[in-house]
Amino acid sequence: MYRTAAVVTVFSAIEHGLGFLYRMILSRVLGSEGLGVYQVALTVFAVFLTLTSSGLPITLSRTLTAHKTHGNARGERAATSAAITLTLSFALPLVLLLLLFRPAVSTLFSDARCADLFYILILALPFTSVYAILRGSFWGNKRFLPYSLIELIEEIIMIAAGILLLVVWDSTLPLVRLAAIAVIISYFCSFAISVVCFLWMGGRLSSPKGQIKPLLSASAPITAMRLSSSLVNFLISVLFPARLMASGESSARAMSAYGVVYGMVMPILMIPSTLIGSIALVLVPEFSACFYRKEKEKLSALTERALNAALLISAVLIPLYAVCGEDLGVLLYSNAQSGVLIAACAPILVPMSITMISTSLLNSMNCERQTLGCFLLGAGAMLLSVILLPPLLGSGALIVGMMCDYMITAVCSLVLLRKKTGRLRSKGYFLRTAAATAGVALAGFLLRKLYVLIFGFVPALVATALSVCLLELLVYALAALYRPKALLQGKKSPFRRRSAKLFGT
Repeated sequence: MYRTAAVVTVFSAIEHGLGFLYRMILSRVLGSEGLGVYQVALTVFAVFLTLTSSGLPITLSRTLTAHKTHGNARGERAATSAAITLTLSFALPLVLLLLLFRPAVSTLFSDARCADLFYILILALPFTSVYAILRGSFWGNKRFLPYSLIELIEEIIMIAAGILLLVVWDSTLPLVRLAAIAVIISYFCSFAISVVCFLWMGGRLSSPKGQIKPLLSASAPITAMRLSSSLVNFLISVLFPARLMASGESSARAMSAYGVVYGMVMPILMIPSTLIGSIALVLVPEFSACFYRKEKEKLSALTERALNAALLISAVLIPLYAVCGEDLGVLLYSNAQSGVLIAACAPILVPMSITMISTSLLNSMNCERQTLGCFLLGAGAMLLSVILLPPLLGSGALIVGMMCDYMITAVCSLVLLRKKTGRLRSKGYFLRTAAATAGVALAGFLLRKLYVLIFGFVPALVATALSVCLLELLVYALAALYRPKALLQGKKSPFRRRSAKLFGT
């Protein structure tokens, strides 16, 4: 499990790091307005990609595991064929209908440029949907290297194509359109590479008879939850600029405000997802096994360690964002507003991290419907904020909405976890984390003021960040949020013993 988590974490970290650098390039080349247009088109495309392939890859991986357990090689081939058949049966008609009704669909966008980009992206829908299925087959067969490597290659190709089209090539086409073309180039390449890898590693297809209905039924709850998330993001991308324009803002300023939040701030906020995703990868199989064996004491202990890990990850980043956020926005994006919002969003990391880990744990216990209900409650609060608050708060309406969304979802998820596992034992850890984080942040603010008086902009930022990190190592150890000696012990110790030593549980 450690090797698997390490492989996925390394590739995911590199991929996210490259993607973050590309966002920096886009923010400077396209500007906040162009980035907003680009982000809206991607958000709407994500709705259709979720509909065609969201729940199928993970369902296929589980199905392949079941067939392998029973030595049913034909069932494996049939399940993969069924998944490809299902995704194409959704994707191809969707593309055809969207092309036929383009004038009507285009009216859904508040900016005509968003519609143009969306219709560039939608051409790749069948290809990237099949690619998602093939990744699911790699995962089900425990082929973790191609699973992670192809995703990384896709990111590299998109960045290379984007830089070539946006920076090197002298074209008369709008820059946002060139950015969309770079995306579909990467989609086509990842599809081709995944097909070659699938066939080269012995992958074969056969008649999907008898596999289509079970796959469709099993994937429906997962697809429903992810589709709901994509639809909410779509509604936000449409409603937020429209509400700003209704309050007197121009279309350009409305798109700029959306681009700052979702194109600049959100990539920073999602940094914890890489580490938390790896923790979930390690924990979920053991967690699921304990659940089916009805070992409530072990479930409670594992839940405590998972929540503690999520809290520690957020605690490490909150002081950095709160103290250095304003300067980071200027340094990374040349946009002061993004820095103000990064600093303001620092507290959101706590409910966001709790939501990420608790949702994974609940889904491992077949609680997909309950987690969908939690999500919908939080999404309702988010949509209300987007509808009611833009005239009063501007971009701040999205920040308030996100805080309400994650707070509601986190509380509901914790209530469900307590019901399923018997009890939650992270209250003391949470209080120590809150006190230690507040102390580090306060010291960081004071040090930042001192460094600004002594150094220039960049040296002061570097000195502040390093000082905050050193303070965290010291203060969090004194607060018993982690045990330094546990980090240096043998790599082969079992997860339960190693995590217990690390978090003192």
